Amino acid sequence: MKITVYSTPTCPFCKQAKAFFDERNVIYTDIDVTKDHGKAEEMIKLSGQMGVPVIDIDGTIIIGFDQPEVEKALKK
Repeated sequence: MKITVYSTPTCPFCKQAKAFFDERNVIYTDIDVTKDHGKAEEMIKLSGQMGVPVIDIDGTIIIGFDQPEVEKALKK
């Protein structure tokens, strides 16, 4: 399972999403879109959104930290 979290350092919902994965020992890649313009554009293309977090779980795109949707995607 491949999980990517597109985030910024000051976003409280990004911190919640990463804490959720950390507490469950789920491995994910954290991309700080403030430091990588190319990845920020990638995030926008995937989600159609400029807000963070955007979570990609094996191609399932979740905008914001929607815990029920994240849990559902993890069970697939």
